Amino acid sequence: MTDPVGKIPSELDQLPDRDTEETAEWAASLDAVTKAAGPHRAAYLMRRTLQHAEGAGLALPKLLETDYVNTIPTSAEPVVDGDEELERKITAWNRWNAAAMVTRGAKHGVGGHIATFASAAWLYETGFNHFFKGKEGDGSGDQLYIQGHASPGIYARAFLDGRLNETHLDNFRQESAGQGLPSYPHPRRLPWLWEFPTVSMGLGPLSAIYQARFNRYLTNRSIKDVSASHVWAFLGDGEMDEPESTAALALAAREGLDNLTFVINCNLQRLDGPVRANFKIVQELEAQFRGAGWNVVKSLWGGAWDELFALDTTGALVRRLREVPDAQVQTYQTRDAAYIRQDFFGSDPALVEMAKLLSDDKILECFHLSRGGHEPRKVYAAYKAALEFKGAPTVILAQTVKGFTLGEGFASKNANHQMKKLSVDEFKNMRDLLELPISDAQFVDGVVPYGHPGADSPEVRYLQERRAALGGPAPARRTHALAPLPAPAEKTFAAFDKGSGSQSVATTMAFVRLVKDLVRDKETGKRWVPIVPDEARTFGMESLFPSLGIYSPKGQTYEPVDRDQLMYYKEAVNGQILNEGITEAGSMADFIAAASSYSTHGEAMIPFYIFYSMFGWQRTADQMWQLGDQLGRGFLVGATAGRTTLTGEGLQHADGHSPMIAATNPAALTYDPAFAYEVAAIVKEGLRRMYGEAAEGEDRDVFYYLTVYNEPMPQPAKPSGVDEGIIKGLYRFNTAESAGLELPANAPRIQLLSSGTAIHWALQAQKLLAEEWGVGADVWSATSWTELRRDALEADAALLRGEERIPYVRKALEGVDSPVLAVTDYMRQVPDQIAQWVEQDWSSLGADGFGLSDTREAARRHFGVDAQSIVVASLAQLARRGEVRATSVKEARERYGL
Repeated sequence: MTDPVGKIPSELDQLPDRDTEETAEWAASLDAVTKAAGPHRAAYLMRRTLQHAEGAGLALPKLLETDYVNTIPTSAEPVVDGDEELERKITAWNRWNAAAMVTRGAKHGVGGHIATFASAAWLYETGFNHFFKGKEGDGSGDQLYIQGHASPGIYARAFLDGRLNETHLDNFRQESAGQGLPSYPHPRRLPWLWEFPTVSMGLGPLSAIYQARFNRYLTNRSIKDVSASHVWAFLGDGEMDEPESTAALALAAREGLDNLTFVINCNLQRLDGPVRANFKIVQELEAQFRGAGWNVVKSLWGGAWDELFALDTTGALVRRLREVPDAQVQTYQTRDAAYIRQDFFGSDPALVEMAKLLSDDKILECFHLSRGGHEPRKVYAAYKAALEFKGAPTVILAQTVKGFTLGEGFASKNANHQMKKLSVDEFKNMRDLLELPISDAQFVDGVVPYGHPGADSPEVRYLQERRAALGGPAPARRTHALAPLPAPAEKTFAAFDKGSGSQSVATTMAFVRLVKDLVRDKETGKRWVPIVPDEARTFGMESLFPSLGIYSPKGQTYEPVDRDQLMYYKEAVNGQILNEGITEAGSMADFIAAASSYSTHGEAMIPFYIFYSMFGWQRTADQMWQLGDQLGRGFLVGATAGRTTLTGEGLQHADGHSPMIAATNPAALTYDPAFAYEVAAIVKEGLRRMYGEAAEGEDRDVFYYLTVYNEPMPQPAKPSGVDEGIIKGLYRFNTAESAGLELPANAPRIQLLSSGTAIHWALQAQKLLAEEWGVGADVWSATSWTELRRDALEADAALLRGEERIPYVRKALEGVDSPVLAVTDYMRQVPDQIAQWVEQDWSSLGADGFGLSDTREAARRHFGVDAQSIVVASLAQLARRGEVRATSVKEARERYGL
């Protein structure tokens, strides 16, 4: 069915029309324009009308895509506050040295990327000269997320301003020799320069959004006023295909993060070829960002195009620019004027006439050289507009040429991302193009020289003066001399030492109770940052809602449905909890911002991020590496942990491997505590190490991963003398005798090493072994298989240095002459990490394979880790040693139905 005009009905047909005659007149006017001036003129008028309506504040859907032209016309560009000629010279030196360091490094086979910075040089230089605030002024300065492949250009600038020397540049990607430079932005490798690791593409834009959001969080909670800080994220157009790149765009717009600017270098190329060969990536990104609620500024064409746009009286040029696919634009970059005349201008009679007015040189200037991202005035205008726009974040889409100024062999070539060097002749051509005072004689034995105008040159003085006016060098990371945070009251932790008596308490709930007490601490309570991805009620955290509040920059603009209940849903501008919705990636980005606040803002914050353990490391392990790279500190808590404890949820919720994944991260201290008092002891130690009085030589830049369980169990009292073992990873919880079990004289004995919830099955097995088989079992709590392994590896390394050192696990088991059976609710590989350092006979049980939906008991029987399975495995191990009858193993299997 169609309406009287012959069009398909739309949502507008559902709205009452108070004046149908007026509506018909508007439609008739549009039809008349279409007939008289053509559809392009009609479309132009409609776009201008919509833009005018949007500017007037009318509530209309936003126009998602504009013409393929600059947002800011040349006539509206502000005057650049600075010396443009000196800035051109500075940029030329930086272009040269960036290419030189990579080319010189190529002789050692270490690689490097040249083309990215060549395309983005003015995007960075304009910011460094005019916009990026340093850390030596008021506040925290700006946060810069540098595109990873552009790092040579940042090193080149640090060389020019005296922060790096030629030795540093010659050790690009050669760190083991000392004075080396990491390939990409890496705080752990160059902690005085880099703040944010960004080369795992997609994580930079996601982290930048949550960093801007965390800045608002600190300000709104009155921790520190960082409202003057601006977050700049430099990204590639190809990088925007990563799902993390656009995952939080709506959050940034929803919360009005006008302290955030994305600068996307649209050189139309990814690593192997065009980003959108048959389409237009700039237009796609514009629609995506506008649809999400961002302010979009396009800087596509340089000043040379002004003449062409002035000649475009019919709109034919703008239409042609909109329809030409990106791969063809790339081709124009490499072809002569005749080809461009035929292929680009020859498609429309109006363009043919326009081309007759243009010289070949003018055509080549426009299509080869003149891009918005290569002209500092246009970049300056875009940046200024971004900072002045209020109420939403801004994305700048700057069109550039990948490999710009590097010569015809590089510019826009599909392979330029993998091209690591220029020839001497190419460098000489580049020198002439950039007008650098470097003589042929300086190319000694074919080695390209570094260039520097001199420490007292006008260029260097200007650069340093500009940075001084903006608050000091950038990028820069600061390690603040922060006073250790005072330790919370001892009674907070000691409350768990007495156990729970007959009450069953899950370790997840024990952790939540501990946090509830810690956030009440007068000294440090406000520094806790609870982060949860929409599972607070699952973990029993809803009691924190009314007391701490959920952070929202808008506060609570509604009356919650549960307002009359004790634990109602409370949002507040100064709320402490970050309840992120269903996004593990966003929650991790939150955690990273909070975990590195001690450096970024000089404010130590204590984040804890609690999540379904299956959906933490498995889904966001790359961000865990980013956390370690960024020297973050805090507590990651994998709740509802283990493969068999989450009743009925099944395969996709059954975590049997997170401690193994965590073990691969050098910055992660991984613990699998069995009891509430162990949780308290580990958190207490973590607070001391990361935020308190760290021991000499102790690495503070670590984070803790704790697995906690949802299975309620009676919590025992803390035995005496176990604190060292809890932290180091192993202690004897009890013996058969201390458990009150009767044993025959000279009873066979076995050591049951268990972690997390598995210790309860070991304790059941201990009783069965004594009462039914006459076997004595000692039960050990292995709080951290990973820390035991690391200690052993360090002992091995010490031996290679000629030092005598015994691994802690060997010391702990010293004097034990019975076999060891390790039990875990994870795959056997988790405890098997320490097998080679255990001198006793070793075997293990674990939950290997895929999970399944069933009761806890049935799941444990399925994986062979329940108490009866432990008994059979213990008897089998003792039978191999001849300490029990071999027939007892078969008898036990039959008795227990295994």
